[in-house]
Amino acid sequence: MTKKILTLLLMALATTVAGAQEEEKTEPLRPLHGLGYMVEAQGSFSRGNTPLWLNANKQGLSSIEKNNGYLRAALERPLRVDSGRHWGVGYGVDLVVPFNYTSKFIVQQAYGELRWLSGALTIGSKHYPMQMKDNLLSSGSQTLGINARPVPQVRLSLPEYWTVPLTRGWLHLKGHIAYGKYTDQNWQHDFTGRQQRYTDGVLYHSKAGYLKVGNEDIFFPLSIEAGLEMATQFGGKRYTPNGDGTFDVLENASNLSAYWHALFPNGSGDASETKYKNEEGNILGSWMLRINYDADAWILGVYADKFFEDHSAMLQANAGYKEGDGWNTRDYHKWFIYDFKDWLLGIDFHYKYNNWLNDLVFEYLYSRYQSGPTYHDHTPNISDQVTGRDNYYNHHIYPGWQHWGQVMGNPLYRSPIYNSDGKVEVKNNRFMAFHLGVSGEPNENLSYRVMATYQEGFGTYDDPYTKRRHNVSVMAEAAYKFDNRLQGWTVSGAFGADMGSILGHNYGVQVTIKKSGVFKK
Repeated sequence: MTKKILTLLLMALATTVAGAQEEEKTEPLRPLHGLGYMVEAQGSFSRGNTPLWLNANKQGLSSIEKNNGYLRAALERPLRVDSGRHWGVGYGVDLVVPFNYTSKFIVQQAYGELRWLSGALTIGSKHYPMQMKDNLLSSGSQTLGINARPVPQVRLSLPEYWTVPLTRGWLHLKGHIAYGKYTDQNWQHDFTGRQQRYTDGVLYHSKAGYLKVGNEDIFFPLSIEAGLEMATQFGGKRYTPNGDGTFDVLENASNLSAYWHALFPNGSGDASETKYKNEEGNILGSWMLRINYDADAWILGVYADKFFEDHSAMLQANAGYKEGDGWNTRDYHKWFIYDFKDWLLGIDFHYKYNNWLNDLVFEYLYSRYQSGPTYHDHTPNISDQVTGRDNYYNHHIYPGWQHWGQVMGNPLYRSPIYNSDGKVEVKNNRFMAFHLGVSGEPNENLSYRVMATYQEGFGTYDDPYTKRRHNVSVMAEAAYKFDNRLQGWTVSGAFGADMGSILGHNYGVQVTIKKSGVFKK
């Protein structure tokens, strides 16, 4: 399945490079034309930790310390400046001086990118938006979210939907393939005090493909999007303290073969696995589906995000094994079928004109199943294998699906940065939640958004809560854009709160002042 999707994506990249579909501009490329700037200052002041929705889904530019803030300056030339020519050049640098953060200085973004027709090559750290969800109101994607700092990477992509030839404008494709390296190993040293397990030099791989069926050139308001997002942590060294000042060190493969197995998993197993081999590295992903209805004045969408932690959960089935001398060989006549649970289901509404109510999002999340509570590997005498207890966002070798203490997917999975015992792990990954987001623009200057989430948590299979825990997180934010002499200036203020036994009782305010614009010369 993964090979078919990657093959289709690579064919699309090759096709879009093979021929031009638009007439190129004749004037020379001006690398400084369209260069934008942004300066920003933010302060957060709380009783307890910074509330969830004042720090989550901000590309990791956040802190849970009760008083924190930053000064920020950025320059960016987006690829869209060259949208009318075959070649396009983009770049950006985004620097932050924070206080009470996990770092004293942050290179939030630093990248360069080159586009030829519809295909793009990006090198460096860059913010990438969530797919098929509202980036301001959704609780977050379960795989490729916007909650953690970006990983420096080399990324080959079709960033926007590309229309497949000979489909009369009905079939569209986009996606990416990327490799990178995590930058949080020093943070892991400090957070764990080297008294808990940590991993250095972890490598990153992600890939995604999205198909869209619909035609915007004719009056047909219905369209369907489907996609697969996958990511892998691999390579690096795991250090497990023995309690006497020494460490057990496990070195994972980081050669060319490891890069290939991250792209196409083949069951080669991790360095610690011998008899019972799984896929190499920490593999996770999501199946995604969205249905849109685009009317004259509004858009309505319903969507699903089905998370998985391994190939058996990805396919909702696991093949059994043979008996006797072939006990360690797959028997594809025997299958174990998993229940269809663990979803993010959502609906969103967007009104196209400025109004008191422009956007509304409602989501339901369920992650309690995780392929079931039982884990049993086959043996020479028992050919059945039931591989449950997937332990979402955690892994026995790697620090889990997190970066700098913040989960890289949906922030309702309790991020390791909240832990007081120095363990880099997600302590609440089995939960049920309801989430609501509302925003509006009463006029061109004023906007607001409100978010509210109810969560019921059960801990993890390995370390369950002794009783159900509950949490309510709310946030209300208003922003004002100035015009005339103060054009480009924006001031926003937000209030947030957490109430419950998952994140504790936290209350806080956040004030942000920003100036942005484009250099005219």
